[in-house]
Amino acid sequence: MRYFLELSYDGTPYHGWQRQPNAVSIQEVLENALSIILRVKTEIVGAGRTDTGVHAKQIMAHFDYHDSLDYDDFRYKLNSILPTQIAVQCLYKVRDDAHARFDAVSRSYEYYVHTQKDPFVSNRSYYFKKPLDVDLMNEAAKLLLNYTNFKCFSKSKTDVKTYNCTITEAIWERNEDQLIFKITANRFLRNMVRAIVGTLVEIGLQKLDVKDLIEIIKSEDRSRAGYSVPAHGLYLTKVEYPKKFIR
Repeated sequence: MRYFLELSYDGTPYHGWQRQPNAVSIQEVLENALSIILRVKTEIVGAGRTDTGVHAKQIMAHFDYHDSLDYDDFRYKLNSILPTQIAVQCLYKVRDDAHARFDAVSRSYEYYVHTQKDPFVSNRSYYFKKPLDVDLMNEAAKLLLNYTNFKCFSKSKTDVKTYNCTITEAIWERNEDQLIFKITANRFLRNMVRAIVGTLVEIGLQKLDVKDLIEIIKSEDRSRAGYSVPAHGLYLTKVEYPKKFIR
């Protein structure tokens, strides 16, 4: 039987989602906890591979188990042994061929920037002192919806078959001393959101013109785009699946 876990986590102390030999990852911690509770070695597949320090307000992951599980009891036991930075929100039974990564139809991220020094958000938001023209940043963000090839925002030497992504939302919102960039697409390339935010910040500083974004995208050259903003301001906020996908 296949199950989906709905999770949230603070990525600060972890080296991203994916298991790796010499660092502690979200995947490793979850697999160890699942193996203890289920009493059998259990592997888990996530909806995405967040980088070191990136957070998730909502992410899905799947695992297989031969028997039925009591949802509330299982969630309670799993949360009891997981560290405080990782929480299981829900457990769902799905069809046996359901895939947390490949069946997702959209993913949403948010990037947080605070413009006044605040020790309580310093590990979860990017402190940026200089004034930014949010109107210019939003004007540029709208242009992203007109394109699909985002190789210019992709980390180099990444193993992908295509750089095409369909962005359906890209907008900056202001809440007093906080700026939030919201973006939704069917898929994202490695480092894509952080590179987009860095480019939009340079437009907000008027180091780049709004029209420069068009040339950057068409160039397919990562060196033409802006810098990659720090990971700790980035959150995966929602992963969506087809209707009636989850039982």
